[in-house]
Amino acid sequence: MRILSIETSCDETAVSLLSIAGDANSPGIKTLGNALFSQVNLHAQYGGVYPNLAKREHQKNLIPLFRSVLTESKSLKSSQKKIVVSAKTKKILEREPELLRQFLDFLPTIRKPKIDAIAVTTGPGLEPALWVGISFAKALGNYWNIPVIPINHMEGHIMSVLFEADKAKGRNEIRINYPLIALLISGGHTELVYAQKPLKYKSLGQTRDDAVGEAYDKVARMLDLPYPGGPEVSRLAEEARKLGIQDTKLKFPRPMINSKDLDFSFSGLKTSVLYFIDGRKLSRRKKMEIAREFEDAVTEVLLRKTQLALLSKHAKTLVVGGGVIANSHIRESLKDLVKNLPNTKLLIPTRELSTDNSKMIGVTAYIHLMLGPKRSKKKGAFSARGNLRLSS
Repeated sequence: MRILSIETSCDETAVSLLSIAGDANSPGIKTLGNALFSQVNLHAQYGGVYPNLAKREHQKNLIPLFRSVLTESKSLKSSQKKIVVSAKTKKILEREPELLRQFLDFLPTIRKPKIDAIAVTTGPGLEPALWVGISFAKALGNYWNIPVIPINHMEGHIMSVLFEADKAKGRNEIRINYPLIALLISGGHTELVYAQKPLKYKSLGQTRDDAVGEAYDKVARMLDLPYPGGPEVSRLAEEARKLGIQDTKLKFPRPMINSKDLDFSFSGLKTSVLYFIDGRKLSRRKKMEIAREFEDAVTEVLLRKTQLALLSKHAKTLVVGGGVIANSHIRESLKDLVKNLPNTKLLIPTRELSTDNSKMIGVTAYIHLMLGPKRSKKKGAFSARGNLRLSS
């Protein structure tokens, strides 16, 4: 099955074409074409993602990325006769004028490629940004009469672990066994999710205030680090560990680490960092000490809550997804945790697939097509949902 996938939930514009076959819990995946444009440099001046700027950039970049994917996959064929774009297709794109202009310039000049389904992120994320990808997917689906599959971005992060393939043997040796616990950690999310079987999710706990990635970014601003700040905090913390730098008198709280539930809270930790700094000019060494202690506090809380969830549900698989899992210290700490749980297998995506991407959206759509309820032939009966949740 060939699936075109589109991701525009935040500040990455991503398009890919995947060929997927086989068992839904361990599919064989071949990337035929993949293209991504990051807007991080454009948003740096704001110290965070500016939604209307993200929307504008998605409109500008989707067609060029789509063209690149078709070219890479050898699916770009010129049409001898221009196909008329219907009024219905144009109407789908009427709120995305730049995208509509490029669509009308490009699509009628090419033949319909071999695509069985279109997958698109519908949430969670920034709604203005989400709508651009959704509108493009719906327009393509209507224009070429291809079904469009709406996908939850966070479920995509769970399924991103399926791309660890044994290319030499030509098959995927990664399998998701159930029951599953997923720890989802990103700039906007910190949540523990339980799945007894595929596609059926229950939230066990989530942050009551700041997400872990958000806390990293806020601490980075306190330390006067460049945007995006989270990776900069991690680099300082890692450098401190390598050099053996640590202030043993500096101790930040581990919020809710001993609570009986599986919720998180990082606002108090962030505030403790703020009070400790208290407007002082910090040396690089002191910034390293702060970064290390902050990251140690975050990691200990994540490990404690994840361990409780794994033991309470007797999980066979722990999946960790989201941008924060690119953090080396958290990755290695989770590996150490699972070493003491012999009946649990840890699955973590490659660093490339830890951040937002369209490939994870495509493979999630395949799983829904294989295991989910049969979908209506009607196209486009969904919308952008900025606060979309994973639930049964």
